Amino acid sequence: MPDKILATLRQANGVIAILIGVVLLACVAFVLADVLLRQIGASLGGTDEISGYVMAVATSWGMAYTLSEMGHVRIDLLRSRAGARGRAGFDLVSLAILASTVTLIAVKCWPVLERSLVNGSRANTPLETPLALVQLPWFAGWIWFAVSAWATLLAAGALVMRGDFAGSDAAIGTFGEAEQAR
Repeated sequence: MPDKILATLRQANGVIAILIGVVLLACVAFVLADVLLRQIGASLGGTDEISGYVMAVATSWGMAYTLSEMGHVRIDLLRSRAGARGRAGFDLVSLAILASTVTLIAVKCWPVLERSLVNGSRANTPLETPLALVQLPWFAGWIWFAVSAWATLLAAGALVMRGDFAGSDAAIGTFGEAEQAR
């Protein structure tokens, strides 16, 4: 069951990463078109604002993909010197701290979105973008990251409980320089 959960998360996060990549490419095309239009004295306008929104949304959604691909930075000085149980313990503690932190961020994002919804807030820019349109997918990305982190933690914890330290290491471990060289 834990393996199925981890595989499902990895697959879902892979699809999300592709969608986010398409959105980023569209943003690049939009900015490029604006730059080219400026050469002839015209402009689409708002490219800096829109690209900032796209980056915020892409970052919040991309973090879960980074988690499933074990791309988050971790200092593994102590971990590398521990045995299989010790490494699993360090990994679980690290992931628990990450999941807790991300959950706190997601919880703190809600009042920002709620205030924008209640007030009908708009950006103080020429586009006057309704902020909730940007904050809703941004908030959803943080929620998805928190859900992914907790699900990964529970699945990895189940692997450790059944003594599958290799499976746990493959799910939430880290790749040191020596491991990468192999």
